[in-house]
Amino acid sequence: MICTVIQHKTAREIGEILRNGEMAEIRLDRCVLDDSDIDGIFESDVPLVATCRVSEVLSANPEMTETAAATVCERKLCRAIEAGARYVDVEIEAPKYMSKRVRACARENGTVFIRSYHDFEGTDSTEALKAIVEKCYYHGADIVKIVTTARSETDAERVMSLYGEFGRGKLIAFCMGEAGVQSRMDCLAEGAPYTYAALDGNDPAAPGQRTAAAMREELYGKFHCVEAVLTVPSSKSFAQRAVMAAALAEGISELDGYSPCGDNISAIEAAKALGAEVDIDGSRVRVRGIGAVPLKASFHELHVGESGLLTRLMIPLMSMLSSSPVTITGEKTLTGRPMTGVTEIMSEFGVSVTSESGDCRVPLTVSGPMRSGRAEISGKNGSQLISGLLMSLPLADRNSSLIVREPKSIPYMFITLDVLKKFGIKVSAEMLGGRDFMEHDGDWAHCTEMVFKIRGGQRYRSADFHIEGDWSSAANFLVAGAVFGKVTLEGLDTTSLQADISIMDILMEAGASLSQLDEPKGPVTVQRAPLSAFTVDATNCPDLFPIVSVLAAFCEGQSRIAGVGRLAHKESDRGKAILDMLHKMGVEADVEGDELVIAGQSLSSRLLSGNLLRGGEYTSCHDHRMVMALKVAELGASSPIIIDDTACVAKSFPSFMHLFEELEN
Repeated sequence: MICTVIQHKTAREIGEILRNGEMAEIRLDRCVLDDSDIDGIFESDVPLVATCRVSEVLSANPEMTETAAATVCERKLCRAIEAGARYVDVEIEAPKYMSKRVRACARENGTVFIRSYHDFEGTDSTEALKAIVEKCYYHGADIVKIVTTARSETDAERVMSLYGEFGRGKLIAFCMGEAGVQSRMDCLAEGAPYTYAALDGNDPAAPGQRTAAAMREELYGKFHCVEAVLTVPSSKSFAQRAVMAAALAEGISELDGYSPCGDNISAIEAAKALGAEVDIDGSRVRVRGIGAVPLKASFHELHVGESGLLTRLMIPLMSMLSSSPVTITGEKTLTGRPMTGVTEIMSEFGVSVTSESGDCRVPLTVSGPMRSGRAEISGKNGSQLISGLLMSLPLADRNSSLIVREPKSIPYMFITLDVLKKFGIKVSAEMLGGRDFMEHDGDWAHCTEMVFKIRGGQRYRSADFHIEGDWSSAANFLVAGAVFGKVTLEGLDTTSLQADISIMDILMEAGASLSQLDEPKGPVTVQRAPLSAFTVDATNCPDLFPIVSVLAAFCEGQSRIAGVGRLAHKESDRGKAILDMLHKMGVEADVEGDELVIAGQSLSSRLLSGNLLRGGEYTSCHDHRMVMALKVAELGASSPIIIDDTACVAKSFPSFMHLFEELEN
């Protein structure tokens, strides 16, 4: 990325510049700014570097002592950090007490701490430069910046050789002077997170500094940078649960925020099959429920479309509601996906689940009645069947206790509990775990057991319910904005229980610039920033794997995504599909145990080295998540990506291709 150095400007002038900026360094030692100015400037969505050099403050104020100048710099830098600076740059010559305090402030606020060295006279030996880099890292640098004056190409080559010694992503090294001009761009190809440019030709911050406009033209050329404001569809995780709860309730429920997709339509058809009356008017759904009670109806067959969630919700519900065996049928990829663990879990409740295939695949037959009581089950195969049990057991005559060992996708269980509560059903839940669970304040990533207490004899009551926006769908556009430009999404709730809201944490760890107006339901904006490798456990959000793998391909360094074991029985063998996709694109990736390991390279580096992702013909494996990831990847490909089946995206996001066109225009 190109970082424009802003100096000798007022707060108002800086604000105007940032409106059209990609990234900027604010020279607090060369701009006259008061505290309120600093607060306002560093609230910007644009990634900003705060710099205030003791030597500059002393030059402007000869009467000051070094201690007083250092105090001024420390105060301004910490003010900028607390206001939202993405980076803070402290020169290696700064007093130790000042650098320690600024570093501590940066750590506390999540700001990247840069230690910098400048040589305005020349370029030292390779060994001396290496020693300076090591010193900067020793003193706590997240990124080291080495800038010397090149008198010859040999000087520049010595500085650039540092990348071979210290790797990519954590070093910014280039040269000043005419002999160092090219190194300012070459450093991006070597993996520097960003490089520096002048606002215009009349005010360079250092000799040989080119203008930002010229450098952006050289870097991006005809490359298309995306920018769009979009509205995301409703969450099908909430929609399907809410539709079924409304169908079970007595009375009329009003659901708003609904958007159609294959899985949501299947849920509505299933509700009608139960006997509910459903009317759809735009984004509003009106459901007259059946007032469900156990074994008061006889169903023979139920079609669930291609929805694995709906299948696993209806298996327990059918065994609770129907006085006769029910055959559950499906279509497309669903018929090839084994319902691992279903037979064993349902047998704990006296329910038989059989399939002609012998390995519990749709079509399958459910024979009850379902009995209540105490049961211990494994959660290692996911949360969907457990959600079906939580929706069914409250209808039983007796109380139940459900103990889930090794729970996975825990957020989705809490979505179920949230929906149940809205429709008058109360279920208590307790998460348990060992020392890690306690040390991480009950983080569900470390939960080893869940205990549900379910009172029997409950009945669903009608309710008005708002279906919130879908974070799974949003993740694709958020990644597109983080890597390729700027995207604003409307319709999201940042207090959501959805597991895929984790995309926000992943993007922030990678270094993306995220902001929200009118929290928690205001528009969410993400825009391009220097991205670095990240480590994440996606066990509880497996639907994010495809798009997060594309993100990792554009993050400098080696990213690790845990939870691969959850991917085998999605719409495709998603782990294999992702790995095949990355290899074909030219991305180095492998599976190590339960982790997908991806060697990424920044967009700037890919553009300058001619190493964009490879286009060509790709298979989606008939998986809607793979289609969306492939389309986002195409934004950074050297040629079009042709996907064999894009129609399958209708399963969760029928309008995806249309919205994606808005990114490309």
